[in-house]
Amino acid sequence: MSKKKEKNPVQEAAVAPEEVLEEQAGEAETAEPEAEPQADTPGEEPETAPEEVDSPAQEQMIPKEQFLRLAAEYDNYRKRTAKEKENLWTDAKADTVQAFLPVYDNLERALKQDTADEAYKKGVEMIMSQLKEVFAKLGITEIEAQGKPFDPNLHNAVMHIEDENLEENTVAQVFQAGFMLGEKVIRFAMVQVAN
Repeated sequence: MSKKKEKNPVQEAAVAPEEVLEEQAGEAETAEPEAEPQADTPGEEPETAPEEVDSPAQEQMIPKEQFLRLAAEYDNYRKRTAKEKENLWTDAKADTVQAFLPVYDNLERALKQDTADEAYKKGVEMIMSQLKEVFAKLGITEIEAQGKPFDPNLHNAVMHIEDENLEENTVAQVFQAGFMLGEKVIRFAMVQVAN
């Protein structure tokens, strides 16, 4: 065994910094690696640092998934608002047409009246044809009722009649025309039904 010489503090200060670094490096190489901490009780696992489960590829997928989810939410929002806008437009058209239906009814009654003034009759016919054209442009259709089978979804039966010439549950007479906007009924047709 070799004996180490004791250095005095004055000599330590005179040692070059390179020598100190070499000594520290040598001590680190000869030192044994530290053992992992072991559990104090059997069955208990030693505490370890949490492993990173997210790989770089997974980290890149998170923003992509968030973007796709956000894009899908925006698409759903856009479709929903477009549908709501279309429904509002349809309701506004239906309300407007409903306000003009009494005018249509009065023009229809005026056309059924006999008159000696042909110019007057021609003027009322022209007004009625213009009103029907406006309804057609708005997508308003008249519900066909005369001679058709009674449909409670389209017709409002106000009277019944016994008629052997007509089949049972057939519309015998239309008192007031009904109108539809697409699949939506604006006004039911007021009809008389044969028994």
